[in-house]
Amino acid sequence: MPADTRIACRIEYDGKDFNGWQVQPHPGTVTVQGALESALGEVADTTVRVHCAGRTDSGVHAHAQIVHFDMPASRSCRAWMLGGNSTLPRSVRIHWAIAVNKTFHARFSALSRSYRYVIENTAVHSALLRHHVTWCSRPLDARLMHAAAQALLGERDFSAFRASSCQAATPMRNVQSVSVERRGDLVVIDISANAFLHHMVRNIAGSLIAVGDGRRPLGWVDELMTGRDRTLAAETAPASGLYLADIQYPAQFGLPTTPYGPPIIASKHN
Repeated sequence: MPADTRIACRIEYDGKDFNGWQVQPHPGTVTVQGALESALGEVADTTVRVHCAGRTDSGVHAHAQIVHFDMPASRSCRAWMLGGNSTLPRSVRIHWAIAVNKTFHARFSALSRSYRYVIENTAVHSALLRHHVTWCSRPLDARLMHAAAQALLGERDFSAFRASSCQAATPMRNVQSVSVERRGDLVVIDISANAFLHHMVRNIAGSLIAVGDGRRPLGWVDELMTGRDRTLAAETAPASGLYLADIQYPAQFGLPTTPYGPPIIASKHN
């Protein structure tokens, strides 16, 4: 393919070893974007700059991060995927690379974003899952959490779940779906919206956990939404349980279908 062709990729990564997605100005700070651009630069033999669908924080994982870049050198899609993976750390994988129309933008073309928050609800924390779930030893009522979460639906002001460091121009977001269900020892929160505020999902998860373990009543999440006061909500839930699970785009761009993830749990979406 000729140089300057726009390429879209699906990126999967384990966030535990990274200081978030975005490249940082501080020397030696390891980020997913930095690792990916370095690997693609090896394939291109020159600098590559990528744009992502959604920036993730330190410790947050991605099952289906979508990025795009304009090829600085002529290479095949197979070369970008295989060459990139040969250089990337094992905690980051390129699952596919395809040529897309120049009108495609990983961030601005997205219709919605979906996150999955995974809670291990056991008396003893699993040694194998310790970096990939959040642990809660108190029994959680997933049905109560699901009922409470329905107060989040629709286009609303999410100031109650917005980090103080959030730089978004408005706290208004449109949550299109949200569910909480138990799958054995795991309690899984799925939420989709047009976009998310900084720490929004982790702040929501913290408050839903407080409802699920009985510290707060069913109607508390609705009260928080109405009050719009972050200081009254629960603590921010840990990053280890959060996954960027899916990004939806218009069909016209022809992106491959990605099974809903992460693969550590079976999915009702599959």
